[in-house]
Amino acid sequence: MSAGGLAAWLARVAPASAKGVVSVALVSDGRLRSLNQKYRRKNVATDVLSFPAAGPKDPPYRSLPSHQPPATSHFLGDIVIARGVARRQAKAARQSELTEWRVLALHGLLHLLGYDHESDEGLMQRVERRLRRRGGLREGLIERRRGSRSASQ
Repeated sequence: MSAGGLAAWLARVAPASAKGVVSVALVSDGRLRSLNQKYRRKNVATDVLSFPAAGPKDPPYRSLPSHQPPATSHFLGDIVIARGVARRQAKAARQSELTEWRVLALHGLLHLLGYDHESDEGLMQRVERRLRRRGGLREGLIERRRGSRSASQ
């Protein structure tokens, strides 16, 4: 399956503050599990991870094909999406994989821009909500996770 215009869509809905280049990698669940274990000490294949360019000096996955931004571009970082997790989440949400990739890429981009939904008192959720509406997405990752948490309690 191709990325179906994911980069163009992300560029269109990105906030004005997102000036620069990001790479988006669609990887196996096993690869994302490995990255999550190494960098977050969580042995699970999560759906999306973001690695800001201003982060650790050792990029997490030099072996992955990577977009090399032009020397004049400001590189914001990498967004890594687990294909299998995204496929299962798309099915559960009754939406296409491309739509799920958009949800995850937008969420990852906001993390690259410094937002943190675990500590920002709802700021990232508000920004994500505004941008996903601009991009035609009905539900964001933060709402989905909070909904599933409250449903399971």
